[in-house]
Amino acid sequence: MKQQNGFTLIELVVVIIILGILAVTAAPKFINLQSDARESALQGLRGAMQGANSLVYAKAAIDGKETLSTTGWAADDDDGLDIGAEDLAVTNFGYLQAGADELNNAIDAEFGTTNTEWIVGTPSGTPLAIIINQAGAPNDSNTCQITYTEAESTSVLPTYVIVDTGC
Repeated sequence: MKQQNGFTLIELVVVIIILGILAVTAAPKFINLQSDARESALQGLRGAMQGANSLVYAKAAIDGKETLSTTGWAADDDDGLDIGAEDLAVTNFGYLQAGADELNNAIDAEFGTTNTEWIVGTPSGTPLAIIINQAGAPNDSNTCQITYTEAESTSVLPTYVIVDTGC
């Protein structure tokens, strides 16, 4: 009688079932990676904004413009601060204003274009604050966003608040 080599059909089915059970138990751990990626993107955006703001403030201090408010630029007959970008930056006490154009200018994020991964709100409040949401986040409410509030005075620095409970 000839001896067979390989698996029987039953052994093959058992192996497939065991692999299926392992995949089902491991899947939730890997599904959470997208949430972690969104949270990391928010952290990266905050870091980019903070870094850009530090450089803008340094440039404003070098030019002696770190105490000018947004309205002070017009009184100073100056068009803005050259930060090496396409447009001049009009700062608020040496820091970036809470506006999509100013942030685009400083960090080159392409806010407002069709291929952006960020949804930028309209600046509001006193001091001005702008909310930036991630496009494609599972919950489009206020649970996956960063809020940038511009400097209120020379002693009240800008703030960056991340909410990532719904990413």
